[in-house]
Amino acid sequence: MESNQNEQQEAVTKIYDYAANLLVNENKSESEVEQILIAEGIDSESAKIVIANLSKQIIDAKKERANKDMLYGALWCIGGIIATLADIGFIFWGAIVFGGYQFFRGLSNS
Repeated sequence: MESNQNEQQEAVTKIYDYAANLLVNENKSESEVEQILIAEGIDSESAKIVIANLSKQIIDAKKERANKDMLYGALWCIGGIIATLADIGFIFWGAIVFGGYQFFRGLSNS
């Protein structure tokens, strides 16, 4: 019985991996992925569940990445400004510009 359960879990994992690859790496739309999964023998309701779960995970991952970009961008920008204002003879344009760019990139992706 446990062997059967392991086989089912492996099958589900393969389906999710396959669908995630189609969505993320091959840039297929959700409806295209649904049709592909149905063509592979998965029932329509299961395909919709897989796509809904993956879409949520993808959105969550993008939000997490955007938040990190905003945090690190702010740190670079503020650090560059502080170092410049410390009057050690250098202007840290690179850190300021890079940090600002990274912050606003994260802000636009959140």
